[in-house]
Amino acid sequence: MRRHAVAIIAGDGIGPEVIEAAIPVLDGAAAKHGFGLDLERLPYSATHYLKTRETLPEAAFRHLRDDVDAIFLGALGDPRVPGNEHARDILLGLRFRLDLYINFRPVRLLHPDLTPLRADRRTIDFVIFRENAEGVYLGRGRITGDEYVAEEVNTAKGVERIIRAAFEWARAHGRTRVTMSDKSNAVPAHLVWQQKFKAISQEYPAITPEHRYVDALALELVREPERFQVVVTNNLYGDILSDLGAGLVGGLGLAASANLHPGRAGLFEPVHGSAPPLAGKGVANPMAAVLTGALMFEQLGHAQAARDLERAVQQTIAAGVRTPDLGGKSTTREVAEAISAAL
Repeated sequence: MRRHAVAIIAGDGIGPEVIEAAIPVLDGAAAKHGFGLDLERLPYSATHYLKTRETLPEAAFRHLRDDVDAIFLGALGDPRVPGNEHARDILLGLRFRLDLYINFRPVRLLHPDLTPLRADRRTIDFVIFRENAEGVYLGRGRITGDEYVAEEVNTAKGVERIIRAAFEWARAHGRTRVTMSDKSNAVPAHLVWQQKFKAISQEYPAITPEHRYVDALALELVREPERFQVVVTNNLYGDILSDLGAGLVGGLGLAASANLHPGRAGLFEPVHGSAPPLAGKGVANPMAAVLTGALMFEQLGHAQAARDLERAVQQTIAAGVRTPDLGGKSTTREVAEAISAAL
């Protein structure tokens, strides 16, 4: 049996609840499809930081870089750490230090009644490739008196590799359109996105390239989401547009993400956040964690297991077993058990 070493960082707030609810589901899917997970639970969280003043020790970083096949992260953020030092070092630190330049966010409508759009919307199924290692998130800039300056970094190498990743994924998955979004009409630095997108698109003649300014794209995603297939954009815009996408298909309780660099261990994270007021109440939706597990299985080479998890989540939603965020009355545990039964 093929086995995979998976590091678990359950994190803060509802993170431990959704991760612990999802793990039996993932174990069941793995066993069904003939592979295994060797899970290692790591303590890094707000509680650990407050006890030890450690965020992510260097030895732990090297271990995550060199010794595991995937990192499964719950959520980070706790009002007891108002500066979010631990979250910055763990999440952003792993993204930047491991050079996980692809933030992959699927946006798929799993049931018609989950979308706030009009009832005739039936097909919403696109993915967002968010550049994940540059942009304003690098934290470059300065604060001088009342002047706050943030620098946005767009390198030719960084832009080229995320655009190429989007086209490669589109070709591999039978998608025929890639939409690049920037704000080059107002931000001169975004001209590199225009240049690289035009040049790279010529290498993929079977795929139609199109461009949208980010404000226009936000409008069109609400007005006509079914026409989009693959969207590629920078770090900041991808962060915003992916949450808009989640709102189109049921909310953050269904939002999965993968932080990737081909050939390296990925970081897999449901993106609903830690939601401290909901912690311990049994109402957090574990579906985003399960769907994030499906992305992890895909990257580990088990595509059929990933599809099986997605199908089980879809069947659970259709059966009406839902947490309150989706209009149901089921608990976190009850939803996870229903998904396991659907497998």
